[in-house]
Amino acid sequence: MTKLPVFVTDFLKVFQKDGFQIYVVGGAVRHLLLEEPVSNWDFTTNATPDQILQIFPDGFYNNQFGTVGIPQKIDADDFVFEVTTFRRESNYGNKRHPEKIEWSDDLKEDLARRDFTISAIAYDGKNIIDPFFGRQDLEKKLIVAVGDPDKRFGEDALRLMRAVRLASQLGFMIEEKTREAISKNAPLIKHVSWERIREEFFKILSSKHPAEGVLFLRTSQLLKYILPELDVCFAIQQKSPLRHHVYDVGTHLVMSLKHCPSDDVITRFATLIHDIGKAKTYRKDPTSQLITFFNHEVVGTKQALEIAERFRLSNKEKDRLVLLVKYHQFTVSELQTDKAVRRFIREVGKNNLENMLALRTGDRLGSGAKPTSWRYELFKKRLIEVQKEPFKVTDLKIDGHDVMRTLGVKPGPQVGAILKRVFEEVVEDKIKNDRSKLLSRIKQFPKNA
Repeated sequence: MTKLPVFVTDFLKVFQKDGFQIYVVGGAVRHLLLEEPVSNWDFTTNATPDQILQIFPDGFYNNQFGTVGIPQKIDADDFVFEVTTFRRESNYGNKRHPEKIEWSDDLKEDLARRDFTISAIAYDGKNIIDPFFGRQDLEKKLIVAVGDPDKRFGEDALRLMRAVRLASQLGFMIEEKTREAISKNAPLIKHVSWERIREEFFKILSSKHPAEGVLFLRTSQLLKYILPELDVCFAIQQKSPLRHHVYDVGTHLVMSLKHCPSDDVITRFATLIHDIGKAKTYRKDPTSQLITFFNHEVVGTKQALEIAERFRLSNKEKDRLVLLVKYHQFTVSELQTDKAVRRFIREVGKNNLENMLALRTGDRLGSGAKPTSWRYELFKKRLIEVQKEPFKVTDLKIDGHDVMRTLGVKPGPQVGAILKRVFEEVVEDKIKNDRSKLLSRIKQFPKNA
């Protein structure tokens, strides 16, 4: 096990010299046992919040859960250590937070209220306190609820998603009784705010195993409550004459996510839902048995907007998610004109090209196809080439001042009209976007054009 950093050991000693017990707890201990970097340090102690504030007067305490934030500066970086008093809890009326909290002087009692065994381990730099055998579960790569899983999930419904998130991040399985309890208590997720659901869901999408995480959500019955548009897709078949697909729509979307090369969470989200419109547009010809999904991208775009609003995405995140879903069927053909390629870039936006291509790569691999083709590679080269030409008037090597100076005219509609005419000629390849050539072209316009 990795040793505690000096700044953490020194912090523990401040409490210990005053006779208090204090332990590193939760995810920090888990990362230490797995020999992974620790970014957040949480502590538990038998000192009450008032006693903690006596030791650290600059601490802050504005909650009912016994957590005191203590500012720290380490190597010029500012941190906040969260220190929580040993406690016992009861009466979880809203399925999220306890209505009654009492301080405790028993570390085991405090650990017993935690969600999973791998998060119920404490460490004081010398001794590991592990009453629920979390280290064994780490070795077995299992997510196991502390005590009665039904009780744990009934106390805090967010733990339902947290179990899946941990499994996705760590590459673990969920222990059988815990998994059964998640399915049984899945409807409780309706008590959780969409902001908290989004936070856990995004951590799943950003994890090392996002596809497995989404499948965990489905098999545990959670997916139908948070993404019903995706859940129904697993019943929509795609295999038919003249079709290249080998999976149902839901499996295709999960496989697309699995192969998406982007680390961007919105791009991964868009990849996961890009074909959800197929569930509502599914048609099968009774004679030819051909399956079609006409206008699924139109329906899917509307659904993407609804999902973005439900997940409380920011306006910027919402716009990007919807855009990626809307244009995911972009054409790749050697017959496309430069004008068509430029139009695609304008619609998608230069900043979104890489994300759009990542979605397409995931889509291809998620369909059982090869990651690329000669047409696809040619299209990517053309995206680079056509961007060397202007997309809007402001990309020209001249501006309004050049027009006024060259023709000796004053500001007015005439200047804009000339620039627009020159821009059109550049787009049509009648003239190069070269400053000297453009200035010569301006001289050909009459002053009253």
